[in-house]
Formats: sequence, structure tokens, C-alpha cells
Amino acid sequence: MKKCSKDRSLSDPGIFNDPGLLAYAGTIRSRYGAALDLEKKIRYEHAGSLTGFADYHQRFGLHFDRHLKQWVFSEWAPNATDMFILCDKNQWQCVPDFKVPKKDGEIFQARFDADLFSHKDLFRLKVIWPGGQGDRIPTAARRVVQDPHTLIFNAQVWEPPYPYAWQAPSPVCKDRPMLIYEAHAGMALEEERVGTWTEFRRHILPKIVHAGYNTIQLMAVQEHPYYGSFGYHVSSFFAPSSRFGTPEELKQLIDAAHNQGIQVLMDIIHSHSVRNEVEGLSRFDGTLYQFFHDGPRGMHRLWDSRCFDYAKPMVVKFLLSNLRYWIQQFHVDGFRFDGITSMVFEDHGLDRVFASYADYFGPGVDTDALSYLFAANQLVHELAPGAVTIAEDVSGYPGLAAGTGQGGYGFDYRFAMGIADFWIRLVKEKKDEEWPLEQLWHELTNRRAEEATISYAECHDQALVGDKTLMMRLMGSRIYTDMHKHSAGAETFRAVALHKMIRLITLATANAGYLNFMGNEFGHPEWVDFPSSQNHFSFKYARRQWSLKYDPDLFYSDLYAFDRQMICFAKETTLFESRNPDLFYIHQKHKIIAFTRGELFFVFNFHPVRSFSDYRVDVPPGRYKLILDTDEPRFGGHGRVLPHQVYASVTDEASSPVRHLLSVYLPSRTALVLEQVP
Repeated sequence: MKKCSKDRSLSDPGIFNDPGLLAYAGTIRSRYGAALDLEKKIRYEHAGSLTGFADYHQRFGLHFDRHLKQWVFSEWAPNATDMFILCDKNQWQCVPDFKVPKKDGEIFQARFDADLFSHKDLFRLKVIWPGGQGDRIPTAARRVVQDPHTLIFNAQVWEPPYPYAWQAPSPVCKDRPMLIYEAHAGMALEEERVGTWTEFRRHILPKIVHAGYNTIQLMAVQEHPYYGSFGYHVSSFFAPSSRFGTPEELKQLIDAAHNQGIQVLMDIIHSHSVRNEVEGLSRFDGTLYQFFHDGPRGMHRLWDSRCFDYAKPMVVKFLLSNLRYWIQQFHVDGFRFDGITSMVFEDHGLDRVFASYADYFGPGVDTDALSYLFAANQLVHELAPGAVTIAEDVSGYPGLAAGTGQGGYGFDYRFAMGIADFWIRLVKEKKDEEWPLEQLWHELTNRRAEEATISYAECHDQALVGDKTLMMRLMGSRIYTDMHKHSAGAETFRAVALHKMIRLITLATANAGYLNFMGNEFGHPEWVDFPSSQNHFSFKYARRQWSLKYDPDLFYSDLYAFDRQMICFAKETTLFESRNPDLFYIHQKHKIIAFTRGELFFVFNFHPVRSFSDYRVDVPPGRYKLILDTDEPRFGGHGRVLPHQVYASVTDEASSPVRHLLSVYLPSRTALVLEQVP
């Protein structure tokens, strides 16, 4: 047996660098110990390997045994008494030749002749249990398709004659800043229809490459019956959504991204499952508790979905296997784990304000979910040491992205979700002249020392119907009429200026990475609304209007030019070599923030009307060259600052301690970035 991973303890300070956690040390150690126990138990039973345990997708489903020239079908259904495969060859009826016998108390298994199934054949299961029966999709189905006429979902035999031949290796991920482009293949086209993996590869991937982002975060990859769920109500966890194309076409997309040096992360939905019973996991074997909690705890009252029971070994096997499957079969470079707050708290965080540590370390926390997340991170990094895991957690649970030797759960990053919410509140509720800069700085830089975070001004959440993107908040209805450069008024110039400044200061203060949602880099004028009965099944808002950014007469093109330059600047400077910025100056009345990061100096004038000549701000001593100006004409600005200027600090000997000052011209609603030069 392989040696288990070395014992980890909390002897290092780790998360206890925060004195506020010392009062909860016992609880933290207990939960951490439970996570270690789960990992050690799995490793002990599987020759020291988490990977060996994560074999659900290999044990279950329909597979072709090339050695014996037979099809093997297996399924886990503890409560079921009988099972049949339904397909065209038996007229979708239960017949003896297609019966799957029960081998033991939980597992059904059968072997079939090689000519009984062929690539692309459709099938589903008839599962019979005491007092009932139902049609079901296999729990480990690798391909699921929907009939466009009957709308019925079926599994599809997916055994192409030749495996996909990968061309490009996965890029190295962890030695560069995470510059993430969040994207949805279905709504990526300008046409009012569902896009495909192939169209995304041909038409959208080049746009991402040109924009400079080095990571794609793909949404809605796993099969989901309702398109409008944005991919978050998953039915078949091992099947790429067939509405976007075949598994091989998804592999081509990922391979093409790798060839461009771009890593591909996917949204992984392990926080809940769709409640559909024919095409989902719910009541698969006649019980509501096979995969999920029984009773009210098994239902998410807000999402109308099913909640996994992470205490069950087969559920842990199912979910860990899902991670292994996507890494090994599709070469994904990591995962954004969705809905962690819902997993960790028994009330899904809906009844908590998270105002004190008692909310995290009191009752009502699902320690089994925490143990699963710990094991998931261990597995991902065992399979691919360079893979990336990101926690999407609105609660701020301490330690999620801390090292597993520091009392943490091993995520590489967590999203700084409060920043986007703060921007929306600020733009929505405060007049420009009332913006509280000290509170803004706190929100932008408030993070735990032991955790790496990724910031964003807005993600898909702010683009959904019921909310508005930042550009729509800034422009209102004028976004449809006043974005033309030859007829723009003061409101348009305000929105354009603030859109750039908001994104720049969010990036400039980000700890380890930055995220943008598809189209927001050029201030996309529409929200996201998928076709439904409420909008007469229209695709008008389930698309991206790329043509706007290519029209030189519209400010969208200038916003894109700025975003591209900003991302280029982030990659080519020392910005992320220093994880945290140092605040040098803040003036609430003047609406000015100035800070350094490495060799870079940033100064933001958020004042709506006042420009300042010869404004003196504290800096480290030296000479500084202007390298980025949000007010440049090519970025939709007024060009009030001479480009490529070099500034020298002056010493104020009269002050105590001695101050080093930089004298600069600061136009209203403008940000300048200067780099220290010899």
C-alpha cells in the first residue's frame, strides 16, 4: 500500500494569524480533523490514492469491453428491484434480453453482445422499485440528447471509432496572474440562437485571444434540461451539454485554447442538482434520498433543486469521479466550484448575515460538505498539480482558500464577491460626490492574508435579468441612444470615464487575479435573458452584440480599446508581483486615491467636476513615467494629460517625517498609472 499523505496539523499559525479565530480553535480543529479523517480513510482503502477511489464513471454506465468484445452496463440503485434498458431495438419496451440483473444489494450489471449497441444509439432505463417505476437516464451517462420534437431526453451511446487526438499541452497556470474571461458558449454569438462549441472556437476564442485574457471560465458545460438555468441546474454530471455540440467538439475548443496558451476552467456544479426525475438524479431508484438528504433538507427552497448528502460514500465517489472525468477526458485546467455557501451551511446561508465569526463556527454547518471540499481539492491537485480550483462563496467562510497545512480546505483562489456587490450599491445608491473612498478602499483590499483572491467589477450575476451591468447602471436608458461619439452628452462621458476607472482600480487592487464577463469589457448594453414564456421565447437578450465594439463611431469601441490595454498592462508590468497595494494618499473631499504596487504608482481622481493642477501626492522617492491614462482620446477621453510624461518626486524637508511628493495634473474622473524608472 502506498504511504498516505503526511500528517498535517495546525501547529503553524495558518488561519490563526487572525486573533479573532482563536476563540473558535476547537471547532476549527474538529472540522479540519474530520476532513483529514475522510481523506485518510479513502487513501487507506485505495492504496494511498484518491484517484483510485474516484472511479464511479468507470464502474457505472455503458462501456465497451474491447478485450471481451462486449458491452457492459452497470448502475447503482439500492432501492430498485428491477431494471431494463429501453431502445429502438426493443421498441422501448421491457423485454428479457435487455434486463439488467441485480448483482448485489445495490448494483445492477449486465453484459450484451457487441452488435446490440452502436455509436449514437439512443437508450434510457426503466427502473422499477417497490410500489412504482419510472424512466431514467443512467447516472453516469456521458452523452444525453433531447428530441427537438418530443423534448424527451435520452442517453446516447457515445463510442466513436477513434479517440480524440489531443494536439496541445495544457499551459502552465500558476506562474502568471489569473486574467479570466467568463463565457457561455450558447449565448456567445450575435445571432439570435444557441451557439455551439465549434462556433465558439472559430469566432469567440480569437476575440478572447485579442483581448489578452489568459484564462477562459466556461459556464453551462454539464448537461442541464432548462437552458434558462444558465447551466446551474445540472441533470447529467458526466455529459457535456449536447445543445452546444458533441464531446469531441468541446475537446477541440479546449485544445484550440491550449494551443493559444489559454487555460480553460469550467463551472462545476456540486452544490445541488436539478429536481427533474426522468432526466435527473432525483428519485432515481424510487427514493428521494439516494443521492440527497431526505426530507426538507434535501430541497433547496430558493433554487427549487436537490441538495446532496455529502456524508454518503457513494455520493462522495460520484462527485470526486466527476472531477477526475473532466480533467482526464476533457483536459480542463481546473474548476470554479459554484454555490459553496449553499453546501457549507444547512440553511444555505439564506438566514445568516455573516456579521461575526459565530455565523461560521456555530451550529448549522455541514461538516461533511467541508470534508468533501477538502478531498476534492486534494484530488484535483493529485491528478494535475498545475490545476486551479476557485471557491465561489458569498459567505466569506475563513480558510476555504488557505493551504491544507494551515487549517484550510485547499482552494487555490476564492472570488472577492463583495467587490462587485459594492460597486453596484455605490453606483445605484450614492451620488458621485458622495462616494466614500475609505470604504471603497476597504472593500477593494479586504481579504484574508492566507488566501489568494480574484477580484471583479462585475460577473454574470450582474448581467442577469433583475440586475443591470455597470454600464447600464451608469447610462440608464441613454445607453440605447447616447453612445454615438458625435452626439454624446455629459452623461455619456461620465459613464465612459467611470466604467474605465472602476475596472482599473478593481484590477489594480486585485490580489491574484481579475475576472470579466463576456461582453462587459466593452460595456455591453443588454442584460442576459434566456428564451422563456415570459419573453415569448425570444433570443434577443441571450446573445452578445459584438458589432458594437467594432463600430468606431460608438464609445463601445473605445471601452474595448481601454480594457485591452489594461489587460496588456497587467501582464507586462510588475503589477501582480506584489500581492497587495500600499495606500499612500486618500482625500475624501477631493475624491482622490493614490497607492503603489511594486514599481507602479496609481492615482485616481473620482471628483465629478474638479480637475487639479500641480496636485501633490505622497510617493516613494524617484522618477516616474506615465504609462496609462484613462483620459486618452483613444479610450473615449478628452486627452487632457500629455502622454509619456516623466515626473520626479520632490522632497518636503519642512515636514516631519520628511515627505516625498509628486506634482501632477489630475483631470476630473481620470486615473493615471506611472511606473518608477531609473
